[in-house]
Parts: sequence; C-alpha cells; structure tokens
Amino acid sequence: MIEAVIFDLDGTLVDTERLKAYSYARAAVELSGGELTEAEVIEAFKDVVGLSREEVAQGLLKRFNLEDSARSRISEFKVQYPWQVLVELRLPIYMNLIADPAVLRECVFQHNVGLLNYLRRRGFKTGLATMSYCAQANRVLEILELKDKLDFIAARDDVKKGKPDPEIYQLVADRLSVDPSRCLVVEDSLSGVQAALAANMHCIVVTTDFTRAAVHQSSLLDKRWIVDDPVNLESVARQVIENR
Repeated sequence: MIEAVIFDLDGTLVDTERLKAYSYARAAVELSGGELTEAEVIEAFKDVVGLSREEVAQGLLKRFNLEDSARSRISEFKVQYPWQVLVELRLPIYMNLIADPAVLRECVFQHNVGLLNYLRRRGFKTGLATMSYCAQANRVLEILELKDKLDFIAARDDVKKGKPDPEIYQLVADRLSVDPSRCLVVEDSLSGVQAALAANMHCIVVTTDFTRAAVHQSSLLDKRWIVDDPVNLESVARQVIENR
C-alpha cells in the first residue's frame, strides 16, 4: 500500500533541466573560446542529466576536453578544481533565468503538478528529493507556489551522496515516517530511477527529451511504469497506488 509519493523537481515538476542545459552550454562555449556550439553541449547534457553539479561539470569538461582551459582560470574564480570553474561560469546564467517568474511559469509541467495536487486531495504524504541546492530549489518552489504542497523537501545540501545513490530518498522517507516500500517516486532521469529502486521504493518515470532514450535503453523499469506522454501520468500513478 502506497502511503507517500516523492517527486523529483528538475525535469519532473518543472522543466528546469532545459534551463540548466542552456546555462552549461553557454558556459562551456565561453570556456572553449567559441570552438563549441551550444547545441553540442545541450546534446551532451543528456548523458549527465540528473547527476550532481560536480558530476555534470566533470562530465562536460571531459567530454569536450576543457580541463586545461578550466584549470587555467582557477585563480580567477578562487576555486580549487577545474570543474568548479565551469560551475562558476554557468551559475549566474542559471540564476538569472530562474529569477524571472515568467520564465519559470512557462516551464511548469502541468500534468505532473496536477498529479501532486490530486495526491494532496487524496490525503497522501508528499515529499521532494532534488539534486538542486536548497536556495535554487526554494526559489523555484516559492515562485510556483508548490512549497506548501510538500510535507518534506530534501535538496543536494542535505545529503553526502547524490543520485543515483539512494540516500536522498531514504532521508525523505525517514522524515515522512513512511517505510520505503510504501513510497512511490516520480522521476524523470535514469539516475533518479536508480536511486529510487536502490532505496526499495516503487517508481514511475515521466521522461523528457533529455532523458527518454537513456531510460528506455536501461530496462530498469517495466514499460508500464515509463510515461512518455505526461497526459497519462495520473492514470499510471493510480495503477501503482491502487493495484500494488
């Protein structure tokens, strides 16, 4: 019996993965001296979507051979590692995007938020487990008026290990006082699915253009629980809630 439903944020409730991809692309193009295109980096972002900030930055630096360029600017940004240079370059871009309420409202996944509203009406406990840091997550949730619809919120700051490690989902279940086996996770990325399954939770994945190929290729979930069209999300979630 499902007692709690835990949502991912970026790519699940709101299309901030698209904004993140754009910010990394802008930063990587600058770091490359204009040798890369934004389209190349956005396509490569599909391979690291859902991972921690460090893992995303390291993956992109390695993919495009930007480590030396980043290392040469370490002193400029007063950081220790090359991956932090890429992060410092892209953060202002991303923060400017999510500072605009109109941009965020255009990025809402209406059917996914609709599922959250349905679950609240039905009396389920609801939580959030995001790889965004607390300040960014709170900014998004407050603008979209979603914060009060969640009983507990866990961000990257709250755990030692990011997804696909199950720590963040285990933390949310513990704070909701619900056994993991009675939790349903709604995710969009392969790393999120891996984290949910490792936490011994049920999982539905509602894919995006960034995550669809990797999710289907992984075969981690029965195809019944892979939702490519968000219109079908509520009915699939109800199958899990009512039939398992």
